[in-house]
Amino acid sequence: MKNSVLRVLAILSLIISQAGCDEHEHTYEDGEEVVLWMNTVGPYHNRQETYEYFSLPFCRGPKASIGHYHETLGEALLGVELEFSGLDIDYKGDVPKTEYCTVDLTEEKYQAFIYAVKSHYWYQMYIDDLPIWGIVGEIDEGGDGFFIWTHKKFDIGFNEKQIVDVNLTSESKVKLQPNIKISFSYELKWHTSKIKFEDRFDKYLDPNFFQHRIHWFSIFNSFMMVIFLVGLVSMILMRTLRKDYARYSKEDDLDDMEKDLGDEYGWKQVHGDVFRPASHAMLFSAFVGTGYHISIVSLCVICFAIIGELYTERGSVLSTAIFVYAATAPVNGYFGGSLYARMGGKVWIRQMLLSAFLMPSVVCGMAFFINFIAIYYHASRAIPFGTMVAVTCICIFVILPLNLVGTVLGRNLAGTPNYPCRINAVPRPIPEKKWFMEPSVIVVLGGILPFGSIFIEMYFIFTSFWAYKIYYVYGFMLLVFIILTIVTVCVTIVCTYFLLNAEDYRWQWTSFLAAASTAVYVYMYSFYYFFFKTKMYGLFQTTFYFGYMALFSLALGVMCGTIGYAGTSTFVRKIYSTVKID
Repeated sequence: MKNSVLRVLAILSLIISQAGCDEHEHTYEDGEEVVLWMNTVGPYHNRQETYEYFSLPFCRGPKASIGHYHETLGEALLGVELEFSGLDIDYKGDVPKTEYCTVDLTEEKYQAFIYAVKSHYWYQMYIDDLPIWGIVGEIDEGGDGFFIWTHKKFDIGFNEKQIVDVNLTSESKVKLQPNIKISFSYELKWHTSKIKFEDRFDKYLDPNFFQHRIHWFSIFNSFMMVIFLVGLVSMILMRTLRKDYARYSKEDDLDDMEKDLGDEYGWKQVHGDVFRPASHAMLFSAFVGTGYHISIVSLCVICFAIIGELYTERGSVLSTAIFVYAATAPVNGYFGGSLYARMGGKVWIRQMLLSAFLMPSVVCGMAFFINFIAIYYHASRAIPFGTMVAVTCICIFVILPLNLVGTVLGRNLAGTPNYPCRINAVPRPIPEKKWFMEPSVIVVLGGILPFGSIFIEMYFIFTSFWAYKIYYVYGFMLLVFIILTIVTVCVTIVCTYFLLNAEDYRWQWTSFLAAASTAVYVYMYSFYYFFFKTKMYGLFQTTFYFGYMALFSLALGVMCGTIGYAGTSTFVRKIYSTVKID
């Protein structure tokens, strides 16, 4: 009984001691405990291939262990594995060089360290949510010896009661040899700093990289492309349509005999079929609904990142994206359900399920596949079972009901067909046309200009995610998003006009796929980036890279396809409601 009471008191004292050091508030009193969390370790060139820090035979400090739980869903999905270092760190308390543990270098531990040094392993730590990086060791210039750094020297800056700066210096290089003892030590130096707490993350940003002249030039180039395309589309379409309107108005004054003897061609000739439902209407409406959903989520996350500086917190961007995706699920149901109803779809429940789970099922399927490889490698990127259950519950109990609400609203508020032209009972035969007017050719060519407007920004985004740059210029991203939208709409309108002028009324899928083909070029660019801009290697990193790049490209393609279809749909309605059609 006495032992049980003592155990409870010990647990309570541990809880109280942790509560006094609340790193969530980021304020400390003199002498208060500061926690050093060890996160992950892994190859420098494979940023996503990470393992628990103590998967290498490092040793812990003497202090009692403190548990850490994933505070956000984003942390769990990103493979954050914080473990207490065991080092004794007190606020404003300097510590001279102090040995905290010793490792007996058995053959197994020796080989583990040798492999880590050969693979250029480095590790990440956190103090008061500030990231710190250090390298495990280095290879002798001659290539014969392998050395490990055994001393960590921390230089911590504080401003009143807050930590505003942390620097790590690795010292005491020891040559690795089997059956020896390696002692690890640490040292703390505290100093006052004039850095404001809200500016403490600025040292991790790289303004020279993101504010490079190439970046500004790409924005300017894309902006000029927008002006050119908008002007070109306006000039070509208005001049051409004016001639068409004049010709068709003249034909209205002719009698039936003269009309039959005249040449019949152009977009007016397919007025009875242009609003015919797209083939595979259920799948098409699901894609469109998902595209609207992704567009809204992208815009919201970019705006939140601009306002809230989400890059300063672990996993906050991903957590925000998941929350916004779940909260805006009615958008998917509304646009997808209303379009399916206007196309005469009857099996609306099946359409709603397809629309709700189209993107989540693809993402989860790819993530689970990569997760099996991560489990095989014992990587920290392996998604915990509890996180899988949480994501599944979000899909079933949040996204699906909200999608149902949106579908019901869409079918009742915008599900009635209101086409300006009556649809013929029998489809009109599609005449032969030149090869470059075929939908397949238009689809392939349609994504070139939208990709050209964003491919420079793709480099900066890729470098931020796959390398060690922190992306923070979300204002640039918002501008590129707007430019991409305008370019995509202009290009698909031109493509659709040429298609209709060739008397081919299959414009719905063509406009969608012509814009969505931007994703194909992005994915092709990802191959170039992988082989020529990175030094990634290994099955895990390669699978991780191309798997998630495929998901990114798919989401971008569905979003661009929907933007292209939405703009084209408005254009088609406009031109067919303006011309008098018998």
